[in-house]
Amino acid sequence: MKRFALLFAALMAYFGLALAAVNINTATKEELETLEGIGPVKSQAIIDYRAKHGPFKSLEDVKNVEGIGDKTFEKMKPDISTSGKTVVKTPAAKEKAETKAAPAAAPAAKAEAKKEEPKAMKEEPKAKKEEPKAKKEESKAKKEEAKPAAKEEKKAEEKKPKKEEAKKEEGKKKEKSEEKKADEKKSKKEEAKKDEKKDAKKSDSKKDAKKEDAKKEDAKKDEKKDDAKK
Repeated sequence: MKRFALLFAALMAYFGLALAAVNINTATKEELETLEGIGPVKSQAIIDYRAKHGPFKSLEDVKNVEGIGDKTFEKMKPDISTSGKTVVKTPAAKEKAETKAAPAAAPAAKAEAKKEEPKAMKEEPKAKKEEPKAKKEESKAKKEEAKPAAKEEKKAEEKKPKKEEAKKEEGKKKEKSEEKKADEKKSKKEEAKKDEKKDAKKSDSKKDAKKEDAKKEDAKKDEKKDDAKK
């Protein structure tokens, strides 16, 4: 009798779940929240979308609502409709479905947990071994990053004396060019003075020649006078 009663209750719950459907075109916010994966935000989004765009023509149209993707749609698809009255699942039916699913899933979960335990035990030493490797790689990366910086510093230090030498050479060249210019000016001045002296000597010699010519003429005149007196 007990088995028969349990079977009858299971059948009633099954038919109740099969007949239960939420009309997404007319359901209230609270009724929409009874669907799997639908909370206050998504239920309000369904109502807002329905108010703007009108009633849903097909079940797939609900995926156009923001926040409802394929996964959420697959969860709520068996419990929704676009016509008829809204029939909400009873909490008892939900609890029974969950309790039936839980024991069936428990052994599988335990077996998976047992399988994963040795894997985790194996992965732990691997992770420990990988930690020093990661540290070594980090130190190598830091060294590699520091190398170009050190090279640049060395290059900058090497360039400094070269720049200073270049500046000194430029200064020396300028000094030499200035000295040459000064020497050229001096030589030009000396040549000008020499030319002036030469011109002065020439003028003096010309004057002396004129004086001598004048003396000769005076001597000739005196001779003529003497001849005339005789």
